[in-house]
Amino acid sequence: MSGLHCSSAQIVHPTGLRDALDALAARRITATALTEQALERAEACKQSLNAFAAIDWDRALKAAAESERRYGENRQRRLEGLPIAIKDLIDTKGIETRYGSAACLGHVPRADADIVKALMEQGAIVIGKTTTHEFAWGVTTASDRFGDTLNPLDRTRIPGGSSGGAAAAIAHGAVIAGVGTDTGGSVRIPAALCGVVGFKPTFGALPSGGVFPLAPSCDHVGLLGKKVDDVAMLAATFHIDLPESDAWLSARLGIIREIAPVPLSQEIASAFDSAIEQLEQTFACVQAGTSGLFDTVYQAFANIVLIEGGIEHFRRSDWDVIAAHYSAETIERLRRAETMDLRAYSASQQTGRKFAANLREVMSDFDYLVLPTCPCVAPHVDVDTVSIGGWTGTVREALMTYTAPFNVAGFPSISIPLPTRDGILPAALQIVAKPGDDGALLQIAHQIELILHLGSPGRVISEDIQQGEQGERYR
Repeated sequence: MSGLHCSSAQIVHPTGLRDALDALAARRITATALTEQALERAEACKQSLNAFAAIDWDRALKAAAESERRYGENRQRRLEGLPIAIKDLIDTKGIETRYGSAACLGHVPRADADIVKALMEQGAIVIGKTTTHEFAWGVTTASDRFGDTLNPLDRTRIPGGSSGGAAAAIAHGAVIAGVGTDTGGSVRIPAALCGVVGFKPTFGALPSGGVFPLAPSCDHVGLLGKKVDDVAMLAATFHIDLPESDAWLSARLGIIREIAPVPLSQEIASAFDSAIEQLEQTFACVQAGTSGLFDTVYQAFANIVLIEGGIEHFRRSDWDVIAAHYSAETIERLRRAETMDLRAYSASQQTGRKFAANLREVMSDFDYLVLPTCPCVAPHVDVDTVSIGGWTGTVREALMTYTAPFNVAGFPSISIPLPTRDGILPAALQIVAKPGDDGALLQIAHQIELILHLGSPGRVISEDIQQGEQGERYR
């Protein structure tokens, strides 16, 4: 760890990536000072929440020095000098990347993952790796070997997973934004439980090269941020741009209050219903007819992940390695994967295709679907089951029932936090768009964010900001 510290004149507390970028451009803070602040907060976050698997002071400060040179020469890039964090499932050159597993201790990739390379080429500074459930195969970001990651809003509770470290780090204030992965909700679930934003774009919209696969037909790279605008700034690197129009004003929202068999807890139901009442003042909100739509898709998803996850691990490791280094939880899943056959996989994929077709049909009447991200607030650490009303099931089923279907279908979706009173754990709203409508989804999510938190929508981002230059702000 470096001994460098920020001078009092260089302490700035940006409200978002855009605010940080403005402060850097106006020389109110240097890239080095901003990066040092992030590194110091990351160290504190690692100690208190176990949200970081690795923190790289040397690499980050070298990158910050380069950003300062670029600002001095007036040739800054879109994300110049902005500190971000990368999930430990994603390769980073020169930084240990263990994929959340003791089996990969000491593994240092020789190249950056494609998404990391693209963000760094635009000036983003990687300060470290955020924790993940082992091989991203879980929703709690717990680890017998490395310790559990904790929810910064209540350290007796989980942050969600498998991108729990990223959501916890953002909610803690170590970074404003980061990169995660989402196979069945692994970006959106921790975002919901920690009160931040999690975005899963259309399947394949973000590059996956250099990302350890869980279930390739459901795997998505995703983005997390403090606000929607933070996610949008990272997404613009990949040509996911917000439309330059007010078309969102005429959006028709299809409302899905519950997905059987998992009901909503009282606090989530109250927050969701209040949000819909507010949205009805701006949008046409209609209950979506979803009878039978979700009936078999969660089990199909579970089968697909089990079989594809088994294939990925069995082709990389033999049972001796698995038994010696994998966690008991992952070993148990791989033993179940051995019992699956081609017919089960084929049937599950067929179910997924039918669900995607039926979802397209439902969405033909709407521009977006709106539903809760999770049916309950963050469960306590070391709890295996959740009871909601008369329903009892695993933490995994409770947290993934509302998110996993959109991985099977490959539809883009985003989770944004709902307003909460002091002392109340966050609830979150999930918005789903049609494939390819990623930029429009970010636009409507930003407007809904403003309506729910400020009481009114805002303006569209101007063209110069979409191109990554200084320009007119939201207001």
